[in-house]
Formats: sequence, C-alpha cells, structure tokens
Amino acid sequence: PGGGGGGGEFVEVPVPDHASVSPFGDKLLISLREKWATGGKEYVAGSLLSADREELMSKGGDAELTTLFTPTERCSLDGWDRTKGFLVLSLLDNVIAKNQVWKIDEGGKWVVHSEAGGGEEIRTVSVSAVDPYEGDAMWQTSYSYLEPPTLSLVDASNLGDAGEVLKSLPDQFDSKGLVASQGFATSADGVKVPYFLVRRKDAPTDGSTPTLLYSYGGFEVPLLPGYSAEVGASWLEKGGAYVVANIRGGGEFGPSWHQAALKEQRQRAYDDFYAVAEQLVKEGVTSRERLGIRGGSNGGLLVGNALVQRPELWGAVVCSVPLLDMRRYHLLLAGASWMAEYGDPDTKDWSYLQGYSPYHQVDPSTAYPQVLFTTSTKDDRVHPAHARKMVKRMLECDKGPTSHYYENIEGGHGGAADSKQAAFMTTLVYKFLWDTLSK
Repeated sequence: PGGGGGGGEFVEVPVPDHASVSPFGDKLLISLREKWATGGKEYVAGSLLSADREELMSKGGDAELTTLFTPTERCSLDGWDRTKGFLVLSLLDNVIAKNQVWKIDEGGKWVVHSEAGGGEEIRTVSVSAVDPYEGDAMWQTSYSYLEPPTLSLVDASNLGDAGEVLKSLPDQFDSKGLVASQGFATSADGVKVPYFLVRRKDAPTDGSTPTLLYSYGGFEVPLLPGYSAEVGASWLEKGGAYVVANIRGGGEFGPSWHQAALKEQRQRAYDDFYAVAEQLVKEGVTSRERLGIRGGSNGGLLVGNALVQRPELWGAVVCSVPLLDMRRYHLLLAGASWMAEYGDPDTKDWSYLQGYSPYHQVDPSTAYPQVLFTTSTKDDRVHPAHARKMVKRMLECDKGPTSHYYENIEGGHGGAADSKQAAFMTTLVYKFLWDTLSK
C-alpha cells in the first residue's frame, strides 16, 4: 500500500507471479521460484535479487537488478532475515548450513560483509533478528544429530563468533562414541545424492549393523541435520545406525531439486533412495537383511514403492499415514491439493501414476519383507483408506505372515493425540524394527 495514515492504495509490483517480494530499506528483495528473463538477462529459479524500490515500480523489467544469490547444483538459498544494518542469507551448501551476510555500502551498493558456517561440520544453524529495526542482534539456534539445540545471542556483524550462549536443552540420549558423517550415492541417472549416516565410531563394516534409512522426497521439504531423542534413545543407543537420504523432490538444493521429481519424474526420487540403500550395503554399513526403512505421508508413498519395486533390498518396512492408491488419492480428503506434485489420475497422467501406485503394484508371486502399516482413523489429510486397502490387498495375495497393521483411532495426521499415544507408537515402531532387523 502507498501513502500513510491508512489511506493508501495497493499497487502491483512488476515481478512474475511466482516471485515473492520483501522490503529492505528503499530496496526490494525478489525471490524467484522459476527462471525470469528480463532486461536482456535470465535469472534462474532459486535466485535472490535486489532492486531500488522506486526504480522497479517506475521501470519494471528495465530496472537495474542486483544478484545477491544464484543457486548452484550443490548450494541453495534456504531463507533470509534482516537486521538494522545487514541482510543475512541462510544457505545450504551440500545440505550443510552456511550464512552469508550482506550490507549496503556508503555508495548505496550491496557488498558481502562476511560468511560463517559451512565446511565439514554437520550441523543446522538458524538465525532471526531480535528487532530488525533497532539493532543487529540475532537469535541463533544450533543443533546436530548428536547435540541438542542451543540458543545464543549473536551479532549480525560477526556471525562467526560464538556469541552469548543463553540456553541449551539437556542431552536426551547417550551420544558418547557416536559419529555423524555425510556420503554421496550415484542414482540411476548419474546424479549424486547426499545422505547423512549416524552410527558408532567403532561400528563394524561387515554388514551386521541394524540400520534404519529414512527419507521424504517431496513438496520441497529439506531434511537437515537434526537432534532426535526418539532416534537416539530407541535406536542409536542400542547400536543401530541411522541414515537420512536427501533424495530429489525435497528442498535441499532449492526449487530445481524439487522440480526434478515432480509428476512423471517421480521415479527419480525412488531411484535416489535405492541408490543410497545399495551403497550402504556395498560399503558394509549394513546388509539387506538388516536394513529397514521408514517413511510417513509422502514418505509413506516412498517406502510403499520401495516395498513393491525393490522388495529384495529391505529387511523391514514401516509405512505410516501413507498415500498408496494413486488412482483415487485426489478424491480423498486433502488429496486434490497435491495434484501439482503428483498429477491428475483422471487424465493421461494415470499412464505414469499407476507406475508408482503401490496398491496397484502388489504382486502375488513376489516375496515381500516384513512390513508394518500404521494410520489414524481421524487423519484429516491422508485418508486411512490408503493403508487399509493396501493391507487388504496384501492379505488377498497371501502376504499375511509378513504384513502388520495398526490403526490408532485418534491423532490426526500425526498418528497420536497426546504424549502417551506418541510414546506408544514410537515404541511399537522401533520394537518392530529392532526385533526384525537384529535377529
């Protein structure tokens, strides 16, 4: 809106519909979801641009644009925040958190002030301004797979400094002797897929370690290093290894990483997942008999396809609140809102959708691993019919001895209504996995 006193008018900013715009003093920041050709130049999806506000409003695409960030194949923009004197970009460099700090110099030009983070340290760091109009102080939250969150007070002018530690959560599990590392697997089409591996430092490489592989691969959601008391206490303390795969469909490398696995390209995400699994087996981290997988919601679709497409790869599968019937998903609850991600099965899209509709791919002649399906009667996002129908189909194919099912009558899409139910579901899942994979 223009003017003051509440009497201004709304005016349209001359940028593409897919772009988002934020103010920074007398400038506007423009974040691109898709490529934009303007002023004789082309800016790729995931870029962050800046323009003088008055010049952009008067000249539109002919205004001078300053590029603050251009994504690469391995580095993306995760977000940004501003303080009184600085603009702080939060980057993901090979899925490792990194900050780049910009300021406007005396001549009104953008310059890089400093960089912090990145490198070999596997950790997630997020910052937000205490008061963006009064100073440069920022809240910083830092955590890793092995260290609980720590809240610190830092200054945007020197983010490389540890700042003042204000509070740390207590350890929720014994991390002594555990190490986290990052690896890369080569997918079917040659793309390098990163993954994180957490295990004991002295873990054997003879394939004997029960290992849990987790991923999501959808809706541009990045899976970053994070502290999980559940994983730590229920799995790592027992001697298991835990793996997080950063497959396509997620947001680890910006919009292009997500868009690479949309609709008819969805199989790429699944191939990425299989590549990580195969590398874990090849390197002796685990074996097929001791490798379990877990996923929920869109991740349930992922492990559902892993079950029917590559059953020989897994010792156990946990498929939670999943999409499994891709012929009717758009008719159930919120399913219609996901057609931009998967496609419309009432059109020619069904020709590829049926290829990754697990319900339609169950084969009576195939031997499947032990699988646990979980859902919630009151799930208001992914209808419990997906899991119910899949189990019925498995039983019709005489897969009863390897098929297990639990439906909680409360809890919504999260699968549990309170802490007691959540604890029960956690215990159910990890007991199933450990009992199956540690035999």
